[in-house]
Amino acid sequence: MFSYEEIQKYNETDIRIYKYIVSDIDKIQYMSIRELAKELQVSTSTILRFCNKNNFDGYSEFKEALKKEITLQATCPPMEDLQELSDFFTRANSSAFEEKLLFAIDVLRKADLIIFIGMGSSGTLAKYGARYFSNMGHFAVGLEDALYPIDSFRWKNTVVIAFSESGETERLMKAINQFKKKKCCVLSITNSPLSTLAKLSDWNFSYNLNTKRINGGYNGTTQVPVIFVIETLAKRI
Repeated sequence: MFSYEEIQKYNETDIRIYKYIVSDIDKIQYMSIRELAKELQVSTSTILRFCNKNNFDGYSEFKEALKKEITLQATCPPMEDLQELSDFFTRANSSAFEEKLLFAIDVLRKADLIIFIGMGSSGTLAKYGARYFSNMGHFAVGLEDALYPIDSFRWKNTVVIAFSESGETERLMKAINQFKKKKCCVLSITNSPLSTLAKLSDWNFSYNLNTKRINGGYNGTTQVPVIFVIETLAKRI
């Protein structure tokens, strides 16, 4: 019911009203215009202008449209994959999520070198992570090759960020063991906190989504949470 064209025209107050309505759509249908205005600390005329901007003659018509939207959502629930991601971001929008990142943020701030490592699609994520960190002003390198000659590695105060959905890739485990011998701090992002990689790491973030295997066994599990955590860490350090 909120068109992209109309949202583009919103001012700061309109955006605040919009965000409140979208996040509490079930609650709004029972609120009077005065109650909504009080909740948002704006005038009733501001609410009316918002309704008019969205092509409604008044607040009553706006609430009727909201009721229809709620009914439509009930008859057309989000697809399973979207619901799964929605649940993840709901969990991420919390103080517990921020607290979980604190250890990783601290060691990354002190690191002289940051190495991202993964294999297959996780190797692509390693390359992306290194580039994104570098874009944000934190030089990093990405390795897709778990057979990289780590024995010749001499850098001190290095943090390794390892990616693996299963957390059980044998070649990656061997590389992590080599990094551990070099006294590197190992951070990992996996799907399960019970995986071998998670247990070997000094810190682990597990996104706990349903594992999907497609096309004869290839991993089709979404990696959106991994990208989100990568970008969040880069912005926090």
